[in-house]
Amino acid sequence: MSPYPITLINGVSPGKASASLFLLSSVIHLSFSSGVMLLPILLLLITDPHSHIASPKPLSTPLKKAYPLLGEFLFYMGILTLISTFVAGSWSWIPQTWGATLTLPDLAPNTGLWWYFFTEMFDHFRPFFLMVFTVHLFIYVVPVCLKFQHDALYAVFIMLGILGTFKPYTTLSDPGLFLTVFAIFPEIYPYMRYPIVTVLLHLHASLLMPLFHHLWLSQGTGNANFFYASTLVFACANGAALVDCIWPGLRIAIGPHVEGYSIVQE
Repeated sequence: MSPYPITLINGVSPGKASASLFLLSSVIHLSFSSGVMLLPILLLLITDPHSHIASPKPLSTPLKKAYPLLGEFLFYMGILTLISTFVAGSWSWIPQTWGATLTLPDLAPNTGLWWYFFTEMFDHFRPFFLMVFTVHLFIYVVPVCLKFQHDALYAVFIMLGILGTFKPYTTLSDPGLFLTVFAIFPEIYPYMRYPIVTVLLHLHASLLMPLFHHLWLSQGTGNANFFYASTLVFACANGAALVDCIWPGLRIAIGPHVEGYSIVQE
């Protein structure tokens, strides 16, 4: 699914808002969790698509400019919903697509954090934790958009990292997209705190995941704990990269460190 978000972000350039909104509605139809990208994409469409991470300032564009764009997005969602219903012959496709993200019917092993947790869980706890995990994914949207309102592109970047780490059915392409978009912001590199640790965590995970997957599913000498432990390391690596990007996004506006002075947050 990585080409879709890449094309979506590229479509935010002037004159391509409709293409971006249509692609966003298509992505949400394929993966309902991608709905977390709606607010940052709308914010990016009504502001400047260029990065302003080093010069923060309050949002000056009125939010009412997003209303027509939201209406256009809902129009595309409605059209795609009607087309899907026509092709399927009924509304039964909704539980198999959107509902699959919310109910997690398939617990096949993947690179995410959900599958093993719900495999080991008692059934009477399942609805509660499904709600918790789903809401957890969406609680970051407003804080990230508020904090990085001066640079909506950076807000989109951070939300890609959150989505690639915590979505229900992740693939290697999801955090891979986040790490790829990282190249757009070279100005934050000097302000990263633990880049070596983050790189080593990803290297460690890249070695463990195929090894433990082979031991468990091919050789039969391991069990599910082996592979899930490697996915936990991978999640820690993605989380470390995410935190290591949020910090310089907040720190860069202060400027380079001056010897003899300390930065204190009050």
